[in-house]
Order: sequence, then C-alpha cells, then structure tokens
Amino acid sequence: MVAAASVVVAVGTATGMISALGEGRGSDEARPEVTSSPLLEPPPHVPSASPSPSASPSPKAKKKKASAKPTPKKTEQKPRSAPVSTRLYLHPQSRVLDWVRANPGDPRHAVIKERIADQPAAVWFADYSPDTVTSRVRTITSSGAARGQVPVLVPYAIPDRDCGGHSQGGAPDLNAYDAWVDKFAAGLGGGEVIVILEPDSVAQAECLSAGQRADRFASLARAGRVIKDANPRARVYFDAGHSGWNSPATQAGWLREAGAASAASSDGIFSNVSNFHSTADEIAHNRAVLDALGGPSSLGAVIDTSRNGAGAPPDGQWCDPAGRKLGRAPTLSTGEARIDAYLWVKLPGESDGCKGAPGTFTASYAYELAR
Repeated sequence: MVAAASVVVAVGTATGMISALGEGRGSDEARPEVTSSPLLEPPPHVPSASPSPSASPSPKAKKKKASAKPTPKKTEQKPRSAPVSTRLYLHPQSRVLDWVRANPGDPRHAVIKERIADQPAAVWFADYSPDTVTSRVRTITSSGAARGQVPVLVPYAIPDRDCGGHSQGGAPDLNAYDAWVDKFAAGLGGGEVIVILEPDSVAQAECLSAGQRADRFASLARAGRVIKDANPRARVYFDAGHSGWNSPATQAGWLREAGAASAASSDGIFSNVSNFHSTADEIAHNRAVLDALGGPSSLGAVIDTSRNGAGAPPDGQWCDPAGRKLGRAPTLSTGEARIDAYLWVKLPGESDGCKGAPGTFTASYAYELAR
C-alpha cells in the first residue's frame, strides 16, 4: 500500500468480501420507532479511535504482520448469537458460507456460522467486466426484491483505484468507468437497494493531481445521478474515509466536489470500510462531515461495523490485527440521528493479507473475530 493506503486492501484482486464474481472460493489456509442495533460484542467502556488506512491501513501506517492466533480448542462454548436483520439481504453465495457448508465438523463451525455467516453483508463488484455486470447486479437486486430485503452493493471499479496499491485495478479510464456505471445501474431494478459508491475514492484522492481529482469527482457525481435515475429507490452513499483519516472539513470539501451534497446523486456518506474505528468515533466523525458538507437535511451516514467491536489497535496496525472483534450487527435501525445504518461492508474473516491471502476467507481469523 502507498502512504494513503486503501481501507479495502482485502479486495485486492477482486476476490474479496461477498463477491458477485463467481470465482473460486478461498479456504482457511493457506426507520415508526427505532431501537439500537444489537451488539455482537459489547463495546469497550471507552471507545478507542480506530485507524483507517491505519487499521485497514491508516494514511501513515506501515504494513505489519499481525500476531498469530491461538489454535481453537476442540470443545467450544455455545456461541452468543445476535438477532439477524430481516430487512437486509443475505447473499446465499459467499466464501464464509462455502466454508460453513464444507466444514460441519470443525470445532469453530457454530461460532462462525451463527455470528458471521448468518449475518447480511455487502456484495462487491470489484472487477471491470462491462459485459456481465448488468446481469450480475440484476441477480442480486431481483433476489432481494423477491424476498422484500435490501441488498447492499459496492461498485469498486474507479480508475487508479488504491493509488496503485494492493487493491489496484478498476476501469482503464474514466470514460470506460462511466460506461461501466451505466451498465451497473441498468441492473438495479426498482426495489430498495443501498449503494456504497467506491470506497477510498474520495478519502484517498490526495494521491491524484488537482486535474485528476476534479475529473474523478465529476465521474463520481455522475455515477450517483445515473444510479438514482435508474432506480429512484436506490440510496447512494459517498466515501467519507474514517475518523482517523482526513479532517471533517477536508473530507466534506472533497465530497461536495464529488456530488455528495446533492440529493440528485447522494443520500449521504459512508465510513470505516474494512476498518476498525469504534462506532462512537465514526458517529461523531460522520456527523461532523455532514455538518461541514451541508446539503439537504435528509443526508445521512452508514458505518461499516464488521470488525470494530474492540476499536482500533493502539499501534496502528491495519493488516488483520490481533485482538479485534465483530462490531454491531447489521441493521437499518440504529436509533442514532443521521446514522442510517450499521452495515457489514467488509465480510469478517476475509483477510487483509496477513492471516491469509488478500481477500480470501480465513477461518482462523474469522473465529478470532467472532469468539
């Protein structure tokens, strides 16, 4: 990763998270009244700040090897389960589900199944495949609509992705990207859907020249408009980095340029993707960014809580750091003003590249997060 390292290193070769790519699977080796979201792991007494590109690398953090995790015992306590959202879509194909189906006798099976595999998570579109992206998106959105559930989709194909770091890739240029977005939007249908638009694309834009940044932001603003024109029920959220990265004023300035303050293209912002910052810190960060951003009062924020149950590691490690835990369960009812949802954008157990190959499901890491 480069200095402003990506928060989504695990996607790397477009195989990470729950994917709509249909590739081979990894293994262990290698709103009415709303209520608070249930906790999978009790939050720390004092919420610790989580790095961004610092736990999923922080802008200035360096990649370090995380310490190894102890071997699980043969007899395992019955896992504490959390209520599963019936509003969010659970994709029936994922690497964690593959592992669960293939390893019924593994002593870690119940913990991983009940606390990770049974929870809804985002579906990533991390490859540049213009010929198939429409049909792949349609498969997810039509399935979600048939079940009355809300899919969370992550288009991740912006050119110069990750500034050429571990998650490099994407469309060859912005004209190609704009055409890819048109095809992505064509599969959205008419049901409710949440779109997490291009993680890192705004927070990490400092690596681009002023001209390149302006061009990228114009494409992002266009993407938001295209998606919302294609499906008025789509909710589009723009990249706000995380609480350990850019200042709210800086982030809001860039977000405004990228169209995030316009209701024609945006429903708000997202933060903490693939990171570890505490929910409390992310709530404060997102509210500060929204205040600085301006725009309609309807703009809100969503937070990736998949791995932030213990906050960020104090030493700034970002690559599969030890001692991290699952955060709040995915929900569209947070009980917090301007916080629209807690989501699992990063699928817990898919490695950043230290406890397994980048983007692969690693049961030992999943077990460590979940137990």
